[in-house]
Amino acid sequence: MLEYTSHIINKNEKLSIWNGAASIISNSFISGFVPLFAIGVLQATNQQIALISSLPQLMSIIGMIPGAMWINRLETKKQFTAINVFAARFFLFLMVFVPFITFMNQAWVLVVLIALMNFPNAIATLSWQSLIADIIPDHRRGQFFSERNRILTIVGMIITFVTGILLNMYPKEVAGPYQILFMIAFLFGTLEVAFLLKHIEKKRNTNPVRDKTDVRKIVKMLIRNKPYVAYIGCAVIFNIGWQMAWPLFTIFQINDAKATAFWISLFTVANQISQIISYKWWGKFADRWGNSLMLFIAAVGMATAPFLTVLSTNLYYLTIINLWTGVFVAGTVMLLFNQLLKVSPEQNRTTFLANYNIILGAIGFIAPQIGVLLLELYSMNIAMTISSIIRFLGAVSFLFAAFYFENILKNRFKKVQVES
Repeated sequence: MLEYTSHIINKNEKLSIWNGAASIISNSFISGFVPLFAIGVLQATNQQIALISSLPQLMSIIGMIPGAMWINRLETKKQFTAINVFAARFFLFLMVFVPFITFMNQAWVLVVLIALMNFPNAIATLSWQSLIADIIPDHRRGQFFSERNRILTIVGMIITFVTGILLNMYPKEVAGPYQILFMIAFLFGTLEVAFLLKHIEKKRNTNPVRDKTDVRKIVKMLIRNKPYVAYIGCAVIFNIGWQMAWPLFTIFQINDAKATAFWISLFTVANQISQIISYKWWGKFADRWGNSLMLFIAAVGMATAPFLTVLSTNLYYLTIINLWTGVFVAGTVMLLFNQLLKVSPEQNRTTFLANYNIILGAIGFIAPQIGVLLLELYSMNIAMTISSIIRFLGAVSFLFAAFYFENILKNRFKKVQVES
């Protein structure tokens, strides 16, 4: 790993926070309110809502493969990341014109735009993960990401709440306010690129390590890393349960609970308030007890969300549930990423990250469709309960993995002591 001085590391951390703030503002305009736009303005169906969640994941799979090959041949990753971020944000600008389209179904146009947007976005995410792993040393990541996530959550909370209030002033079928949001989101996307380009990245003095292109050799390399394989297995189980409920939450809140833009923003704000409060706690205890054990606790909390949500359509109750689950969202998001970096070796790291993102992309494409299928075959209650059960099984798998590899490390340490 290239060595960076403490001054450069501190500067990169500050720039990363500014970059993340611009990114979270751009995404907050979109992630929370696109379903409302799709259902209220464009009259999207349940299937189209599910595709809004799943098709981007399919595009991630397509983007990760060439993305990993490109990134491994770069001497610097900053500019490449910035280009792909801008390409992704440009689709926000194109969304402004969706309500003007009269020659085809507008909801399908939105679905396609969101899907295509995720091709450069997937490459940008992979490149950013590789970049940040290079410029932020391992011993700084726990503290830095907990603080960064806390700040970004505060920013996202404020933006989401204000946006929800403003949207609530207009009838839900009016397109104009959403078009303004898409334009503002695009402008903040350009700021995101500007802050990204200010990061200090050292050019590699030698040819960068290139991952082997032989598929069989790549598979063997991945399989030999047992902690990585175990982590992937646990993440697959948990993410099936996690992502299958994403469209279900949207459908339940808007169609069943009749939530308006104000209430949708309030759900998000409640979720983010608890994230802000708990980020430092997760970082502190992860350092003390380890990522895997704390990931188990966070994942168990996440398992309660679907089951508790469908117990009532009362909007105040749903706000409280979002306040509860936000605590575990904070831990899950932070610890999943930190654990991924921990089990991915520095050499060929991009390949390990790409493989992880490809697998999760496949899950992200299939799982929402499974969730909606269960909804249509049975009921919302059954679909959400199944999601909770699978999430819990994923949480237990994280715990087993933690104890298994702790025992392996202890045995290896004892063997070294005996031999010495």
